[in-house]
This record gives sequence, C-alpha cells and structure tokens, in this order.
Amino acid sequence: MSIDPQRTHWKVIVAITLVHFTGDFFSSFTSPLFPVFVDQLHLSLAQVGFIAGVNRFLAFVVQPTVGYLADRTQSRVYVLGGVLLTVVFLPLTGLAASFWPLLGCVALGSIGSSMFHPSVAGMVPVYAGRQAGLAMSVFNTGGTLAFGVGPVLITAWVARFGLGAMPWATLPGLAALAFLYFTVPRPVSEGLRHLGFWGALRESLGTVWSSMVLIWVIQVLRAVVGQSFLTFIPVLYVGQGYSLTAAGALFSIFTVAGTFSGVLAGHLSDRIGFKPIFYGVYGLMTPLLILLLHLEGAWVYLGTALAGASVLATLPLGVVMAQALAPRGRSMAASLMMGLSVGLGGLVAPLVGMLADRYGVRHALHGVALLPLVILALIRFMPEVGAPRAGRGSAAAPASPGSSDLRP
Repeated sequence: MSIDPQRTHWKVIVAITLVHFTGDFFSSFTSPLFPVFVDQLHLSLAQVGFIAGVNRFLAFVVQPTVGYLADRTQSRVYVLGGVLLTVVFLPLTGLAASFWPLLGCVALGSIGSSMFHPSVAGMVPVYAGRQAGLAMSVFNTGGTLAFGVGPVLITAWVARFGLGAMPWATLPGLAALAFLYFTVPRPVSEGLRHLGFWGALRESLGTVWSSMVLIWVIQVLRAVVGQSFLTFIPVLYVGQGYSLTAAGALFSIFTVAGTFSGVLAGHLSDRIGFKPIFYGVYGLMTPLLILLLHLEGAWVYLGTALAGASVLATLPLGVVMAQALAPRGRSMAASLMMGLSVGLGGLVAPLVGMLADRYGVRHALHGVALLPLVILALIRFMPEVGAPRAGRGSAAAPASPGSSDLRP
C-alpha cells in the first residue's frame, strides 16, 4: 500500500495494535497467578522472582537482536509466529506440576513475545504521519489494555475451574491469530540489514547515542518500579486476605490506568513536548506508590489506579523520543526502549523477591518506590523532542537528529 508520511493510517495502526493486544493478553496470565503457583507448587518468593526475571529477559531483553533479524527477513513470521508461541505455551502453564515445567512454558511464551514486539513497534512511526505520540500511545494501549483485561479473566477462570482449565484459552487465541493473518501488513524494512547487527546499531544511534543512553536508563529505572509492583502486588494482597480474583483485579486496574494515562500523555506530548510530562509524572510517582502501600479496604483500588497511571504513563513516550532521535532504526529504537529496558527492569525481580523473603513484600516495595526520585534528577539532562512549534495551537512532529528541537 502507498504510505503518505503526512497522514495517519489508522487502519494499519489498529491492526498492529490488535497484534499487541493478543500477544500481551496471554503474556498477562503469569504474574496474577503467582499466588496460586506459590500455593500449589510450593514456590518460594525467590523462585517467583526468578520466573518473573526469565519472563522479562526472554520477552524483552533479546528484542534488539530479534528486531534486527526481523528487519533482515521482512517477513510476517516473526509477528504471527511470535503470537502463536504466546497463545499456545502460556496457557499450558496451568498443567505444570513443578517449578521447572512452569519455567519452561513461561520461557517459550516469552520468546514469542520478543518476536512480535520489535516488528510491529517499528511499523508505528511509518504509518503514524504527524501524530507519532498519539499513534504510539494507541499502540501501547493494546498491550496495557491486554494486561488489564487478561488478569481479571484468567484469575476468575482459574478460581472457578482451576489451573487445569487454562489450556482452553488457546482456542480464542488461535481464532484471533487467524484474523490477524489476513489483516496485518508485512513489516517495512529500515535498510540496515546489510550492515550486520553491530553496524545496524551504530547506524541507528549515530551521533545521538548519549541522548539515547540517558533515555534508556530512565526507561530501565521506570521498568524496575513497574515490574516489581506488578510481580509482587498480587502476592502482597493475597497474603493480606484478598481473594485471587481481587488480586487479579488490582493487577488489571494498575495496567488499565496506565492505558489511559499513556494515551493522555501521548496526546499532550504532541502539543507541549516531552520533558514537562516526565517532570510531572515522576514528581508524583513516589508519593503515589508509598500511599498505595499504606491504604486499606476499598481505598486500595483507587490507590492502585493512581499508582499504575503514574508508572506506565511515560512508557510510550520514551519509545517515540528514541524513534525521533534515530529514525533509521525504528525497530531497534523500540526494542531498546520498550523491550530491553523492560526486560532489564524485570531482571531485578529476583533481587526484590529475595528482599521480600527476608524483610517482607511491603518493605521491599517501599525501597523500590524511591527510584523515581533518582529519575527526577536525570530528566533535566534529557533532550526535548517534538516541542511545539511557534504558532498558536500547533504541535510539532518528532524532530530529526541535529534539529534545533533536540535540546537539553
């Protein structure tokens, strides 16, 4: 199809958002079910953290390499094959009888997640036109909404029918995959495949590597906070007497709130730039996370929504900034900022799990909640991308490297 760089091709954006939703819907099954796995398989919190770390590593850390391979082939195999692995293997975790089979199913499903994310994320700026922030936020909504809906449905299903009924979830997943086969376009090459992996990385980053590293560090620290709370909040509240379904609802509220805040942040970033959004979000994050850990009763649900909105609001913005700085490496930039950062953030989960075993979940999360204060100190050095142009009501498109719109 002909691609007009000035127009937002919403049909394609919606199609690749559906890919994101389908894959992440099944990827959302593991964390909210940790209380059940702990009970039935007698897992320690350190083992829970290890599974979470492997999940994040294989689903996210390997994404830059997979993104490069996907660009070489320009094939939908990485997109559709990746979704297939998540649809098949993550529901099979319900049949795991011990730690190692559970880990194996999670690992295979996580590899599937790493396959489809780089290609579809790299397609967003191609079809976004002049609404890059909004389009990436809509795309990100597919994932965060999936992580909002999936835990509610799977915990309700398991509470009613048991872990052994989880494989039935594969059937609607296969139906969705059949629909995607006919609607998702082929990934667009970025012209870097002849350079080799390291050459493609150098070409992608060019002279903006220091700005990219700074944004990436901020994304990693944000991911540490988000992944730690998403992993251990269900365990914390089930341990306090909440039902499994209630814990799943808290997990979902956390991510759904991030869905709406991400879209709002994306819309505002197209108008006022990125740094004001980052300052506001991270200034509120630590107080909201600590507040959540001290709330009781029905107030917990409101606190979870506010905390999730703050933690997840800037996830798509970091990706958009990186893609604006490195337009020749869209998939690579998305892999670094969304994949590698979230994966490395998740690798801290085993450490948080060990601290939780020793000091309790609440105390461990208190320490994690202080990390946004570190991020606040880094935002000052972050480049501004896509700040408004002169003129009333105008919003700039993402700037290119070397542009005057890239300033500390």
